[in-house]
Amino acid sequence: MRRWTVGDVMTGRVVSVTADTPYKQIVKSLQRHRVSAVPVVNDEGHVIGVVSEADLLPKLETPDETMFGRNKHRRRIRAKARGDIASELMSAPAVTIGPEAAIPAAARVMDSERVKRLPVVDDQGRLVGVISRSDLLRPFLRGDDEIRAEIRDQVLLRTLWIDPDTLDVAVDGGIVTLTGSTDRLSTVDIIGRMCRGVAGVVDVVNEIAPDRDDTAELHHHNPMGATVRVMAP
Repeated sequence: MRRWTVGDVMTGRVVSVTADTPYKQIVKSLQRHRVSAVPVVNDEGHVIGVVSEADLLPKLETPDETMFGRNKHRRRIRAKARGDIASELMSAPAVTIGPEAAIPAAARVMDSERVKRLPVVDDQGRLVGVISRSDLLRPFLRGDDEIRAEIRDQVLLRTLWIDPDTLDVAVDGGIVTLTGSTDRLSTVDIIGRMCRGVAGVVDVVNEIAPDRDDTAELHHHNPMGATVRVMAP
């Protein structure tokens, strides 16, 4: 089963600026390319920071407002308000991600860091792309037939060694409905979980009927299949 990664959905042609790019040129780049942030790179292409719209907005504050307050946040705002080039405006160090990272991992980073875009860097820290929130949703553009084919061929046949014709797989709007029967309840659960991991799946309605419930048996065996015996004290 193919795992979609950041490299599959990222934008490869990246708009970036250098440390000495002037304020107005940064604004023009954001407007021209309709993005909310740009990575800042050095001469070797390494990402050293990111300039976002939020980093540029302090210029709009009045001098009295930018001078008010002495806490760390206000000092940072004052510094950005006085900044004229990217190195004085950027947020650093940049929050980045690698192209081999799973898409859910990128979503978690964006959520925890409260950012809308992430520079994608190789193992040397060089910029190779950028991924946005909208890019994360790209797998959901997959067609129902494509999703169904992957479930039958990759999940059932190649991974679980189950004849796809013994189960019925229906996909409508990304919602997978599974019907039919299989030998064990644990197998039913595995099929459902693996189908949820297929790119583009919105939800899984698992109606497969097991011939027997083997979950109680599994609690008495370790992962290697040996029976676990509890010795009396």
